[in-house]
Amino acid sequence: MGAFDAQLVPAIDGVAYGLLLFVVAAGLSLAFGTAGVLNLAHGALYAIGAYLGADLSDGTWGGLVLGLLAGTSAAAAAGALLSVATAPLSRRGHLAQALLTFGLALATGDLLVAYFGADELPVRIPGALDASVDLFGHRYPAYRLTFIGMAVLLAAVGTWVLTRTRAGAAVRAAADDPEMLAAGGVNPRAVHAGVLAAAGALAGAAGVLGAPIIGPGPGTADNVLMLSLVVVVLGGLRSLWGILLAAVAVGEVQTLGVSIAPDWAPYLLFASMAAVLVLRPGAALEAGHGGPDTGGSGGGPLGRLRRLARRGDAAAGHAVKTNGPPRPSRPPAARAAALLAPLPSPVRDGVRAVAPLAVFFLPLVFAPVVLDAYAVSLVSYALALGLVAVSVTVLTGYAGLPTLGQTAPFAVGAYTTALLADEGWTVGPVQLAAAAGASALFALVTGPAVIRARGTTVLMITVAVGELTGTVIQQTKSVTGGTDGLYGFDSTEPFWGGAPLDDEFAVYGYALAVAALAVTVTVLVLRSSAGRLLTGSRGAEARMRASGHPVARYLLLAYVGAAALAGLGGSLLVSVQQYVSPADAGFEIAALALLAAVIGGTTSVLGTLLGVGLIVWTRDWLSGVWPGHGPLLLGVLFILTVYLLPRGLAGLWPSGVGGHDDGPDGGEAPPGGTAGDTDPYRDRGSGWTGAASGARTPAGADRAATPVPGRRADEAQEAAP
Repeated sequence: MGAFDAQLVPAIDGVAYGLLLFVVAAGLSLAFGTAGVLNLAHGALYAIGAYLGADLSDGTWGGLVLGLLAGTSAAAAAGALLSVATAPLSRRGHLAQALLTFGLALATGDLLVAYFGADELPVRIPGALDASVDLFGHRYPAYRLTFIGMAVLLAAVGTWVLTRTRAGAAVRAAADDPEMLAAGGVNPRAVHAGVLAAAGALAGAAGVLGAPIIGPGPGTADNVLMLSLVVVVLGGLRSLWGILLAAVAVGEVQTLGVSIAPDWAPYLLFASMAAVLVLRPGAALEAGHGGPDTGGSGGGPLGRLRRLARRGDAAAGHAVKTNGPPRPSRPPAARAAALLAPLPSPVRDGVRAVAPLAVFFLPLVFAPVVLDAYAVSLVSYALALGLVAVSVTVLTGYAGLPTLGQTAPFAVGAYTTALLADEGWTVGPVQLAAAAGASALFALVTGPAVIRARGTTVLMITVAVGELTGTVIQQTKSVTGGTDGLYGFDSTEPFWGGAPLDDEFAVYGYALAVAALAVTVTVLVLRSSAGRLLTGSRGAEARMRASGHPVARYLLLAYVGAAALAGLGGSLLVSVQQYVSPADAGFEIAALALLAAVIGGTTSVLGTLLGVGLIVWTRDWLSGVWPGHGPLLLGVLFILTVYLLPRGLAGLWPSGVGGHDDGPDGGEAPPGGTAGDTDPYRDRGSGWTGAASGARTPAGADRAATPVPGRRADEAQEAAP
């Protein structure tokens, strides 16, 4: 009885905290499970309500009601605007939505902090609620008990509305069969906007009512979003009662779990989220949107080889004539192809792959001549981040595994290097090998859970892996230094017996050499037969499996290789910064790496590197012109990228210029997509495609013309059902 009595208050706190998460997560579930919008700005909608509610609170009932009306209305209006913003992206999948809403969250958070201040706002509640009541012999805040009652009532009303009213039927029909809904005279777009407005209203109301529990502050939106994602994954998308039970469970872990098992509680949430996603991915995140990739007739490894052959034949056929009228001058790309034509095919492909990289890296050799020390250090940091972004390109564009957790192997490589340096192992090649090996081993452990999932589930699993890794880093203070990080170790030596890299220019030379070598090797691998098998697996997985290819092994190798590349980036980061902290491997860095890949075109390594440069320039240099508004500038960059570069920078390059049709450096579309396709991961396990527009086409119906590796296109066409 004593133990129960001691844990009673934390247990009730857990219920209140969980019900607050339920109100927020219910809105997130509506947006994603019903409207099909992966809204990473949902935490910002909560923050809007929390800030307005706190600002208007004056300790009276009128202030509470006014704050509730203002916060709920503002968040609902923001949700309706979100519907307008995401409407052009309905056919581009959840990746574009995630990037857009994350950019909106960054911009909104910066504007809120600029207006309300960076300090947490105090919340004044009416005197009748700002008291304690007797509860089983304990004094407990009356406000929290009141909030528990309101949340339970909201769950009951919400369930009744969705299951027993015409509005609820329209919402369900908009998710399941929008064509039938439209035939009944109801506009699915209006229902879509109403759902997002209602989701925003729930988040705003939760912000106002939850401000005394989770006060408004700079980190509130991110914390609420992450916990809400955990709740939605654990509870499922279509069941409010399931979300309610999951929210209460998460609340208990956050309060009672910390009280009973403080060493284990921080790991439970994201570990359980990852477990649910792995064990029942369809039940956890089946939103009914998206579909499998469709294979175009020009895709696949054979299609690429045929295009290469046609260009080679065309170049060979343009031999100089001694008679006849003068022929028109050829473009530079054609002249280059003619010069390379006599070379053996592997050599020719290698030269074509490396040449654009040489054009990119060669000017960087002279950067120390024209840039100051600060600018050179920024370029060094960009090179380290560039390796992480290129690893995201490998997974997203080539393996079809969109990732928001690539900072996990990045952190493993960084902390491995820092710990080695702290023990006196400062030789660069040793640090790089150890970092790459540790990150690859980490990927071997986590890879089986990732490669068996598809689409949005991959995004969520990698988020869980990244957040769980960050939690481990923060909790193991004796090894990682916790939130303070690691610093004070000796500088890296570029080779055995070399002088330590003690200034920005020496570090830059080391970072440039390592990055250039790593990227070149990556591009050559992607252009090899291994890379063609990987893109074939992405575009025609079922046919690859049917023809005997071990697709799971290909994906696992790609995941491990990408992790090793990210680990190299982490090692470079430590050499550049001379310290490492959990902030260097947070969710924002993962989103920036994914943004760089999308800016480049998801299959363009060169475009990805240019995207990293643009991001670092925006965040670290341009923000110096407008101090304190780096998140706003980054948010604007996210938004502009989604709208203005649907195919990335590679989509701006004309065919044949810079290797645009040739793969990694030109941004050629992998099988089943377009160059720089911002939705390169439509759920391959889904049974239907085109759900966003209402079209119900059986999966695989558009794949009849997809070339099967190892077979001629006409044979594949004849064999297609």
